[in-house]
Amino acid sequence: MKKFFILLSIFVIVLFTFVQKACSEELYKFNDANFDTSNSIIVLSGQDTDSGNVMPEIKLVKMQNPSRVYFDINSSIITFPKQDWVFKTGPIKEVKINQFSTSPNVVRVVMYYDNGFNPDDIKILRLKNNIIIKLKNNEMCDNEYFHNTFRDEHSSSSDFYEYMTIVMPVEQSDDTIVGQIQDAFNEQTEQLFEKKELKLNTKYYLNNITPKQNSVLLNGFGSITLERPMILHNPTRIIYDLPNTLVDMKIRNKEYRISETETVKVGQFSVNKARIVITTDAVKDYIPIYSSDNQSLIIANYQKINNSTLYNTSSNAIAYNKEKIDSLTESMILKFDTPIVHGLDRYNDKIILYLYNVSKYNDVNFKEAYKNTIFEGAVIDLMPKIGLKLTIPIQQDAIVSTYLGADGRSLKIKIKESKKKVDNPVQSIILNPVVPTDNSGTKKVVIDAGHGGKDVGAIGGGINEKNITLDVAKHVEKLLEQKGYKVVMTRDDDTYVSLQDRVSISENANPDIFVSIHVNSSVRPEITGVETHYYHQESIALAQTVHSSLASAVQSPNRGLFKSKFYVINHTTSPAILVEIGFISNSSERAQLVGEKRKQATAKAIADGVQNYFKQYK
Repeated sequence: MKKFFILLSIFVIVLFTFVQKACSEELYKFNDANFDTSNSIIVLSGQDTDSGNVMPEIKLVKMQNPSRVYFDINSSIITFPKQDWVFKTGPIKEVKINQFSTSPNVVRVVMYYDNGFNPDDIKILRLKNNIIIKLKNNEMCDNEYFHNTFRDEHSSSSDFYEYMTIVMPVEQSDDTIVGQIQDAFNEQTEQLFEKKELKLNTKYYLNNITPKQNSVLLNGFGSITLERPMILHNPTRIIYDLPNTLVDMKIRNKEYRISETETVKVGQFSVNKARIVITTDAVKDYIPIYSSDNQSLIIANYQKINNSTLYNTSSNAIAYNKEKIDSLTESMILKFDTPIVHGLDRYNDKIILYLYNVSKYNDVNFKEAYKNTIFEGAVIDLMPKIGLKLTIPIQQDAIVSTYLGADGRSLKIKIKESKKKVDNPVQSIILNPVVPTDNSGTKKVVIDAGHGGKDVGAIGGGINEKNITLDVAKHVEKLLEQKGYKVVMTRDDDTYVSLQDRVSISENANPDIFVSIHVNSSVRPEITGVETHYYHQESIALAQTVHSSLASAVQSPNRGLFKSKFYVINHTTSPAILVEIGFISNSSERAQLVGEKRKQATAKAIADGVQNYFKQYK
């Protein structure tokens, strides 16, 4: 009996200790890992907890052979698969994120780097339970380094979102005769691998919104860019889009009240663009006001905002520079002795910049600096107890962009005029006028119809990918030739052309761009959508422009851009993309892909995207 009580006591003590430990441990969950390509930032998104924050102090442990550092996050788990990212450029060569142990729960992050890299440059920050890893020092104080804060364009070559594509071998388990025959003729190595997709977000992560009286405060990290606002009616509202921005899930699509009659809502408009909608009758009075570090933004009714709450230090203008970029484009650069807080109001014929904490400037030097430039008509007015107001007249069709220096002490305003001003136009008689011609004939495009001959490509419902790609490619060829472009086809009939030969055809043609057309396939038959792949950096603008045209013209989900190492877009020297126009593995989308309506719409979208690319970038 005595032994029984001893054993029972030990059991109770062990059980109590276990329960106490289990109850006392706060478990932190990380549900996402993203890499910001613009700022070299890794974000581990953690769920907020009622008590305490994850790891008050995070220390890096240095290791050699190979050179690497790691840190452990105690009492933590990841709810996503372990990550293994390999980078082709930069000092960081590989990053691994995994569940190091489950008893105890430890998440480990390992970063491998070049021997010449100083791991002390890696900075780790915490934002509640989000862990931010900065892989390079972004604390730049060079006045010539600028963040784009405002732009008129609603699309730009600087817009990008990527998917890191990690290929892994797929075990071939198809024992059917048809499957074995298809495998025997499948010579494209990409089809022997499955793609693991990791979304890469860019530039700005918006994670907090604070409504205030007659204004709304937006906070995040990265750098903010705003597009020219749009005003809509019924109800009356002003809309601001933030390109290259990811919105935290917890604040998406929630409506906040900023006055008795005004509301604000923020949402993820597209995969890489946030949208802010302010419903108000005073749409013309709302302007964006930027913090000196470009991390925070207030959108406020400038007639009612309390300006004294916007800053706590004053500044003075100390230098006035200019920059002539081309015959139509010039920049004004203002430099200050301390960081500035500024607001911007965009009209059809002028822009107004409110320099809230700037109190002094030299009017003579200002006017002298911008004499005989497109900024010659600019004026600065003093706003008592507020700051300075800079008004710049512009042409109605001019394109405006503004930039804030990385140290907050310089402001650049770039204006591109639509046409050159003529001071004293003289009417003249033109003999034998020249009829304007489209210069698109000078542009050469290679169209690559995927697969062909013995390489049938993906198969679905008895339909071969090679036939769909050829039909669409021929439609694209016809449309581009009608627009005046010279088109080279890697194949124009059902013949087999190797990947190397496709590249050789393109290289011998020396084209301006290369477009490969494919049809997608998945082991999950429910998946549909269009996507565009690129590999080299100079191909991003082409991928964006064509994909934007395709995604808006075809009634199929927009799966986005992918950075993928497909042979034909990796080995061609011209800007090159590979377009996946739909999924043959989905019965509904397959029925559309073989139909003439979908083929024509797809071809027209690709051709229009090509033309838009040449208009914007060539």
